[in-house]
Amino acid sequence: MKINSIFLILITLIISGFCSAQEKSKPLTIGKSDLLSSKILNENRTLNIYLPENYNANDTINYPVIYILDGGMEEDFLHIAGIVRFNTQDWIGRFPRSIVVGIEGNTRKRDFTFTVSNIDFIEKEGFSKSSFPQCGGSGKYMDFIEKELQPYINKTYKTDAKKTIIGESLAGLITTEILLKRPHLFDDYIIISPSLWWGEQLLLTDAETLLNKNLSKKVNVYLGVPNKEEDIKMYNESEMLQKLLKSQKNINLIFDYMPEELHSTIIHQAVYNAFKKLYPKTAYSK
Repeated sequence: MKINSIFLILITLIISGFCSAQEKSKPLTIGKSDLLSSKILNENRTLNIYLPENYNANDTINYPVIYILDGGMEEDFLHIAGIVRFNTQDWIGRFPRSIVVGIEGNTRKRDFTFTVSNIDFIEKEGFSKSSFPQCGGSGKYMDFIEKELQPYINKTYKTDAKKTIIGESLAGLITTEILLKRPHLFDDYIIISPSLWWGEQLLLTDAETLLNKNLSKKVNVYLGVPNKEEDIKMYNESEMLQKLLKSQKNINLIFDYMPEELHSTIIHQAVYNAFKKLYPKTAYSK
């Protein structure tokens, strides 16, 4: 009987301890996910949303929005949301607290590339044509951003007029294309290690004409580039873009060459640098 009593006491203590531990544990939440049904893309897109500290749907405060093109949880959403949170806390105050919208990638090679007459150039760039089973969808993707995504975010969340876009590699290509063709969509363009080789550098060829035609407001552009020795062609293409953008009176350009970074490592440091250079003063340095 004594053994049974001791056993029951032990079981009770274990269960009590487990329940107590469960009560002390709670989920660690950094945001939410919305599912947006796109008629333009004919598919659903997952949006990962970070809302600022003390966000309240019932108050009168509106927030800038930062859009991340490679915005999945397994892509760039988590660490960029962290950079935004760090920079917007009261004791830093580099820029206003902001909403972050990460667009999860479904078929980025399709979404982030513009239509070309043929894709023979892909093999000249060292890729196989089969690695691009779908391409040329950037026109529809820009329509999605303008006609569905931004209206949805503005309707669902407390936004103001300020908008930033972040894109790296192929996402840097379409970020450049948006800047050239639809610059009214964003105020700050953070372009990192862009794949300007697509279409045999057609965006570079048409950049001046497109900017003269479409750019009617002032925008900020950060262009971050990794070590030139890794890919001298990519560096030279980015240099060409820098010169074209620098000649535009409506563009405040920051060119950031980072020889210590590679194409695979650049994005986190580049985003941090972009915010630091676009907003050089903090709350305690003004």
